[in-house]
Amino acid sequence: MKGVFTIMENLRKEIEEIKRKLEMPAVVGKFHKVSFEQFLKDYQEDTNATEEQIKEIYEEVLVKPVRSSIDSAGHDFVITKDIYLRPGESVKVCTGIRAEISKGWVLVLAPRSGLGSKFRMQLNNSIGVIDGDYFGAENEGHILATITNDSNENKTIELRAGDRFLQGIFLPYGITQDDMPLGKRTGGYGSSGL
Repeated sequence: MKGVFTIMENLRKEIEEIKRKLEMPAVVGKFHKVSFEQFLKDYQEDTNATEEQIKEIYEEVLVKPVRSSIDSAGHDFVITKDIYLRPGESVKVCTGIRAEISKGWVLVLAPRSGLGSKFRMQLNNSIGVIDGDYFGAENEGHILATITNDSNENKTIELRAGDRFLQGIFLPYGITQDDMPLGKRTGGYGSSGL
């Protein structure tokens, strides 16, 4: 009789695990840090930080994007430098992150809701679209973002390195029946044209 109870308990656990998996969203991506060499190269283009300072940011500030809560769709990216943006000012941010994305999916970036609504923080390209083949680009698929303070209320955006500033959401996409891609990506940020 004890064996029957064990079998029943194991079946119950298996059924609960299957139910849990059915309730979970699809796993369609994986975040990685870019190599330190790539981060150093991109970060030094826009700042006069030393290699030692950049290494400290890479090791102590830079973390892979995470969701704030169990039902959050967005994975929050942290900013890798302190910023102080007056209305109308922009800054380029090296996130230090690249995304491995399953076929049929895309990663879409947008400002975190609070920053967008309180300060009208904008991505300069409206939304960021990270395609699956960007992962293998020459710049390792390093996700870069240019943000602007579009405040018309004279509000200044102040963020510290490590603050969450963007959210990335994985979305499915489709193609047309007569789809004919123009080529294969090799370059990085903006390399496929305007």
